[in-house]
Amino acid sequence: MSKHENIKKEVEQLQQAAGNNVAIDAKLDELLALLAQSDIDSEKAKQVKQRLNDALPNAISYRNNIDAFKHITDNGTDDRANMLDEFSVMLASHEVDSKMAKKYLRGERIAKTVLAIIGLVLIMLGFAMIIMPAPPYFEMFTIFYFNPNDGVTLMDVISLLIILSGVYLLVKSIYKKLSTD
Repeated sequence: MSKHENIKKEVEQLQQAAGNNVAIDAKLDELLALLAQSDIDSEKAKQVKQRLNDALPNAISYRNNIDAFKHITDNGTDDRANMLDEFSVMLASHEVDSKMAKKYLRGERIAKTVLAIIGLVLIMLGFAMIIMPAPPYFEMFTIFYFNPNDGVTLMDVISLLIILSGVYLLVKSIYKKLSTD
């Protein structure tokens, strides 16, 4: 990739980020209106510009730096040399250190763990709804009768749906964990 294409990609990424940040745009418009109304000299303008330039690199989160590397693996048709070149360009343009990587991995691990816990809780809740006896006014409608006193109720079907959603979340969290390791 040429340097011009890399710059073009970065500009497009910045334009997309700017399009998603309406609140930032509104505050920037307010700042520009205040600067236009105030009587500012060149020294003060330089200070404001320097403060803004210092704040922008800090505003880019570690997740954006790491997420930029994800598209490299998506290109299965490129040869290894092109992937290596693209990777070196990404490393040069995005500052990523081990602290950022650990923070990112910790966040991903916590998200997967919470998803697994939610899945387990849903499974236990569904089984508890089936096993524990419910009052007759809460049993709702019986869909299929085993005998005149017992059968599959709407409450049992809802419980099974809760169990299946818990199993789905649990399998999804485990599968994501295995595929990323």
